[in-house]
Amino acid sequence: MTGYYAPKGGLPPQTALMTQRAVFTDAYAFIPKGCFSDIVTSNLPGWTNTRLWLIARPMSGFSETFSQYVMEVGPGGGSDTPEPETGAQGVIFMTEGELWLSIDGQEHDLGPGGYAYLPAGCAWRVKNAKTSPARFHWVRKLYETAPGVAAPEAFVTSDRDISPIAMPDTGGRWATTRFVDPGDLRHDMHVNVVTFQPGGVIPFEETHVMEHGLYVLEGKAVYKLNQDWVEVEAGDFMWLRAYCPQACYAAGPGPFRYLLYKDVNRHARLRGVGGFGR
Repeated sequence: MTGYYAPKGGLPPQTALMTQRAVFTDAYAFIPKGCFSDIVTSNLPGWTNTRLWLIARPMSGFSETFSQYVMEVGPGGGSDTPEPETGAQGVIFMTEGELWLSIDGQEHDLGPGGYAYLPAGCAWRVKNAKTSPARFHWVRKLYETAPGVAAPEAFVTSDRDISPIAMPDTGGRWATTRFVDPGDLRHDMHVNVVTFQPGGVIPFEETHVMEHGLYVLEGKAVYKLNQDWVEVEAGDFMWLRAYCPQACYAAGPGPFRYLLYKDVNRHARLRGVGGFGR
C-alpha cells in the first residue's frame, strides 16, 4: 500500500480542455477524479468546517440502496449529530489525516486506512483535532432487519491490520480485504477493499443483483462497465446498478485498489419501494 487518493478540490485552469471522461448511462455512472471540483461540494446541517462530495444517492430506476459521501473535515470541524436519518447505518473509511470518533461513548482515533462500522441507532460523534484536513468516505444505508437475526454491533479496525484474502485460483493477484465475515447474516451491506496486483483480472463479466459503489484508492486499470471498457485511475468513482456486467484488467505498474460497497444477505423486496406489489 502506497497510500489512498483523496480529492483536494480546486478548479481546472481556464486553458484546460472541457472534454473529460464522465459518463452517466442507464446501467452505470462514471465520475472521474477531475469532477471533484469546488463547485460541486456541499455542506451538511449539524457539521462545522466540513464540506463533501455526494457521489451516490438512491435514485428510482438506478441504484436504490445506499449513499456515499467523500468528506473533508477541516481543523476543529466535525459533528455531534452527524446522522439525521432514523434507522441508517454507516461505514467510515479514512483516506487522509486523522479523526477522533466516539461511538456510544467509546473513543477512537482513526488514521489513513481506518475503518468504522456505525450501526443504526448508535450515538456517534466526530472531530478533527489536528491542524490539517481529515478526509474520509462515509457510506450510508438504511438497515434492513431480518426475523431471528440480531442487529450488528459497532466496531473499529483498519485496512492495514487485516490481511487480504485471495480469490481462489488467482495466485494472489486478486484479493479482498473483508471487514465483515460474509457469513455473518447480521450485516446487510459490505464495504471492503479490493486489490489487484499488476496483470490481475476479473476473468468473467460479473452480472449480479448487488449494487456497487467503487472508489479507486490507488493505481489504475481498465474496467468493463456494461458494454464499455473504461480507463480508471486513483480518485475515480464507478456507480453500478443491479445486474450491470463488470470485469477488470489491472494494467498499471503497481497495485490497483478500490473501496467497494455492495448490498447483501437479504430477500428481494416484493412490495413497497423496490417491489411491484402493494
